[in-house]
Amino acid sequence: MTRLQGKSFIIAIYCVIRCILYPNTKIVLASGTRSQAGKIITEKIVQLYNDHPMVRFEIGNRKNNIKESANDTHVEFPNGSKIAAVVSNDNARGLRCNILIVDEFRLLKKDFVEKVLQPMLNVVRRPPFMDRPEYKNYPKEDNKEIYISSAWFKSHWIWDAFKTYLKEMAKGNPEYFVVDLPYQLSLHHGILQENRIDNIKTKDDFDKTGFDMEYEAIFVGENDKAYFKLDPLNKIRTVNKTFRPPTNQEFVENKLRAKPKTLSNFKRIDRTNEIRIVALDIALMGGNKLVKNDTSAFTLMRLIRDGDEYKRQVVYLESIRDSIATADLAIRLKELYYDFEADYVVMDANGNGLGVFDACATVLTDKERDVEYPAWSCINDDETNDRTKTKGIKCVYTVKASAAFNHEIAVSLKTVIENGKLRLPINDIQKREELQADPKYRKLPPEEQVRILYPYVQTTALVNELVNLEYVVRAGMIKIYEVGTTTKDRYSSIAYCNYYANELEKDLKEQSGDFLDYFRIG
Repeated sequence: MTRLQGKSFIIAIYCVIRCILYPNTKIVLASGTRSQAGKIITEKIVQLYNDHPMVRFEIGNRKNNIKESANDTHVEFPNGSKIAAVVSNDNARGLRCNILIVDEFRLLKKDFVEKVLQPMLNVVRRPPFMDRPEYKNYPKEDNKEIYISSAWFKSHWIWDAFKTYLKEMAKGNPEYFVVDLPYQLSLHHGILQENRIDNIKTKDDFDKTGFDMEYEAIFVGENDKAYFKLDPLNKIRTVNKTFRPPTNQEFVENKLRAKPKTLSNFKRIDRTNEIRIVALDIALMGGNKLVKNDTSAFTLMRLIRDGDEYKRQVVYLESIRDSIATADLAIRLKELYYDFEADYVVMDANGNGLGVFDACATVLTDKERDVEYPAWSCINDDETNDRTKTKGIKCVYTVKASAAFNHEIAVSLKTVIENGKLRLPINDIQKREELQADPKYRKLPPEEQVRILYPYVQTTALVNELVNLEYVVRAGMIKIYEVGTTTKDRYSSIAYCNYYANELEKDLKEQSGDFLDYFRIG
């Protein structure tokens, strides 16, 4: 159940052959993404039609029998068979088929599969010959369900389905068949190059969890020591618009305009009920060959007031894996702060963090943008300010790790994940499919497409990082730690951000309480 090259083409061949050989066959193609099912018809079946005269003969006139619009994608055969692609939402209710094929079904909810897709099979195929009296007792065929997907986390419902099908097949039940196809099969048949795999494995940002699921066809489990669980994390991935910082080129070109325009796609409008935070976990040696799990990680979060609480939206994530100078990291922090029109910065002021804070406490010149950034100062630690002797803009909240602090940020982050107060960008696979349906996106240069998808991909990396972190309890406190080459930099960054959001929320609750005191009767 992995993403094998040519998979969609194999599905297309199966559908066409089945419809030709078995009249009145109705096939529904569903997918966990918006456009994937339709592409099997618009790309693969159309290719079969163009390349093979016998397929053209069986389908007939393309204009009449192959519909390729976004709202109606299907193929009709003169013998009564039909292949139709459906969008996996409630609009698919009421359709009927003899064969249900669900692609990337890991992206679907179990409830939707059981209540919308599977009921489509509540119909029996009736070829024309069965209307003849001599065939009235002809045995009815069983309908078929075919599920295809990359592997995923063991906490997902498809792992239980996989095991159920495997057990039935092992018992000899002919109605069940399961196959798990890792990338080595593609290598064997020459449709994937080995150096391609080697390049993926040696990338600085290599994600072993993602590789195991996508290429090795391995279901990854959450062990007993995992502190953050996948299911709550997937439930909060609902943010469909992310922040896109301008490139240096865009910034410079815009600055030279007679009337510079707003570059931010998240222009600040309501400054009363929204607070913006940039958090940074600092690592300066990410590019060192001896340091494989050390990354500087930024988290950009919006706090939206809801009564006396703040709902939290993460709208951008960024990682710097290369070695970077203290001043350069401070400049990138200031770029993001001003691009995002942020209110506060949260950063570690221990170790390397202290050097980055010292740089932020000075006037910095951004040579790439030709901008001079003012000095900053700390809002919660006068001793830190006294070191720099600088009266900068008070916008930096510094954190200094301790066992108690690490315990608190871990527990509070898990709390907002589980109660839904925190929201993260949607799955990058889902977003990619949404964007592919937009002609404007498809016309963009590849580097621009990558840039748009970047925060969604980073969020998937964050989720993979979180579920791979383990924990121990010492003296009544939670300690989070990484295992092997896994990282916890994205975790630290978002945990710092959430911690300060809690501090701001405490202030908000106190203000609300003070306001109510005016209306109390003694």
